Amino acid sequence: MIYSIFTTVAIMLVYMMIGFCLCKSGKAVVSHAKSLSAILIYILGPCMIINSFLGLDYSRENIIQIGIYFIVSLLVQVIFFAALYIVFSRKYNDSKYRILTVGAVLGNVGFLGMPVVASVFPGVPIVLVYSSINVMSMNLIVFTIGTFMITNDKKYISVKNAILNPTTIAIIISLPLFIFRIHFPESIESGIGLLGKMVTPICMLILGMRLSEAKLKAIFTRPFVYATCLFKLVVFPIVAFLLVHWIPWINDACKTTVVVLAMTPAGAIIQSLSELYECEQEFAANVVLLTTIISVVTIPLMAYILV
Repeated sequence: MIYSIFTTVAIMLVYMMIGFCLCKSGKAVVSHAKSLSAILIYILGPCMIINSFLGLDYSRENIIQIGIYFIVSLLVQVIFFAALYIVFSRKYNDSKYRILTVGAVLGNVGFLGMPVVASVFPGVPIVLVYSSINVMSMNLIVFTIGTFMITNDKKYISVKNAILNPTTIAIIISLPLFIFRIHFPESIESGIGLLGKMVTPICMLILGMRLSEAKLKAIFTRPFVYATCLFKLVVFPIVAFLLVHWIPWINDACKTTVVVLAMTPAGAIIQSLSELYECEQEFAANVVLLTTIISVVTIPLMAYILV
């Protein structure tokens, strides 16, 4: 299993380096990453979610487990947020501590997390749905607690954005298809599946493109960025493990998926929010890039220890 996880994460790093090399060689332009991001968020991501539900057979037990996973994943993230708030709240006048708090919780649980959990549970389609559900629970946090943390101002909390976003809409579409066992013609489902499988390569290519214009010295020589990496890639998975390991009424796949997705690097949403609210943009970008690079080592290592 560890070899499978390492191979999966290493391939993602290769995708990122391809994007990096394309931009450095002048074959691609970094400004095009914005268009690719729009395709990723509004088309490929929803297709990935719909495809995960199409691959799961309906049963009452699966519905119950999906609901349980949503609650557990949401609570794990909120509890860790609360713990970090207690530790760092007195330092929130320094915006770097607010980015650290957000970066330590909000991970790339969909675009990068889904292939990792698939490598842990090959042939178990419900874990792909768990990953999709984790994205939804995270989005509820992003536009409420997340925006508050970054801006330090409650007026930017948006319940509307927390509910109405591409991920939630895709799940709203997927659930009736799943519950009522509705299937599209095979050619359409194959097309949705193909688009869904493009998520991880495109996501990593975008990160590689952004890495090409980053100041590498700034990424690798700032201790505070490494502190965020420590909380995101090591502390959060351990906390997630301690929170779910002893719960008797959730199955092993649910527990393990929560823990594995906690191991994922910081999500690009952190950089997007920092740019939107003009808060530590360079630092947020460094957090996303460095956690992604380091996760090649930490995900297999933490999986070996905790899974």
